[in-house]
Amino acid sequence: MNKLLILFFATILSCTGTTAQKTSSMQNQAEILVSETQGGMEKQGFRILNNRQELADEIKDRYTASGQSPIIETPAFPKDKKVVVYYMGTFNSGDHQVNEIKNISVKNNILFVEIPEYESGGMAIQVMSNPWFVFSVPASYQFTSVQLKSSK
Repeated sequence: MNKLLILFFATILSCTGTTAQKTSSMQNQAEILVSETQGGMEKQGFRILNNRQELADEIKDRYTASGQSPIIETPAFPKDKKVVVYYMGTFNSGDHQVNEIKNISVKNNILFVEIPEYESGGMAIQVMSNPWFVFSVPASYQFTSVQLKSSK
């Protein structure tokens, strides 16, 4: 019975959200504030958040959409940065949570967000997921769309 409880708690803890660590060298870089594998929209898209209340509401709405209660504290809203929530769309299986942004750039009003390439661990249980993440970029970046790029 104890082993079953430990397995249950380990599974629950592995499904919880992550909050990225802040570093002072991130002033001109992207910074992940929240990243989750469930609760996003079915289609890819983004929205710019304007204040901490909108950030808190978005986190609450995304957790509610996945059938969970928010279990993380709302991160501080970064000063002099734009905060973007990005919905990655629907995936059939695998873990598509974004834990790192390697590079960001803007060209022709498109924000390019470079993330590590996803590598599958082989056979996986077929589970539909709707990942989403919230990140910040320098306030000077002007863009009308966001595009993810994979890199090794």
